[in-house]
Amino acid sequence: MGWVESLQRAIDFIEEHLLDEISIEEIAKQAHVSEFHFQRTFTILTAISIGEYLRRRRLTLAAQELSTTDSKIIDIALKYGYDTPEAFSKAFRRQHGLTPSQARNHSGKLKSYNRLSIQVTLKGAEPMNYKIIERDGFKVVGVKREFSCVNDENLTGIPKMWGDVHADGTNDRLFQLNNGQIKGVLGVCVDKREGLAPEKLDYWIATEYEGDIPEGLLQLVIPAAKWGVFEVHGPMPNAMQDAWKQILSEWFPSSHYEHAGTPELEVYFEGDPWGPDYYSEIWIPLK
Repeated sequence: MGWVESLQRAIDFIEEHLLDEISIEEIAKQAHVSEFHFQRTFTILTAISIGEYLRRRRLTLAAQELSTTDSKIIDIALKYGYDTPEAFSKAFRRQHGLTPSQARNHSGKLKSYNRLSIQVTLKGAEPMNYKIIERDGFKVVGVKREFSCVNDENLTGIPKMWGDVHADGTNDRLFQLNNGQIKGVLGVCVDKREGLAPEKLDYWIATEYEGDIPEGLLQLVIPAAKWGVFEVHGPMPNAMQDAWKQILSEWFPSSHYEHAGTPELEVYFEGDPWGPDYYSEIWIPLK
């Protein structure tokens, strides 16, 4: 099953269980990928998080029910996952700009967020520079933090982690320690779906290094893989986000490769990350 088909299958699963409590783990299983990989891919392609999609769809259906049935507002609130009328009213007003009572009385306009349907257009208008390489396993050293994929914790926590390593000098130290083939600092995600915490992940900020583990740092072994190495040109974070979107929406659907499921790398080289000429790379393990 191709990536686009897998993603659509996961979206269909979400729609079939809109009134249920479903986890990111359950949703990601439909696409046969990790929670982190699915969550990030979904956000890149749709510009919203899974949690926000669920909220928008539930409140869209709630608005339709308010305006077309005589069901009590409290019953509709409970049906769509809100424990109190106050919580429901607050969320409803935030999305629609009016209260549930006003929606019932047809006193304003409602916002409808329709069911997603993934359609990939293979434009190819912007060229992608990439190469396929094979490497044996190699070691990196750095710092790691554990994040949850629940409530989008990782989407806010990882950028903060990058801010911290720049502020405390860890980023500069990693550049100085580097003695491997990849001459940069890496962002590495390691999901934990095989462990006791399937909705958690370890995120590493590290550098390729061979030798005794430096004090205060940890070591991670990156497994042998065939890699797709994609060039990224432009200021962070937009250039990296745009490159990911092009890879997922254009390159994967038009290639015969699939993501191998092992850790992928974002490689940040020395220079001004916010400069228009900044160069970075995305390394994706392929099968």
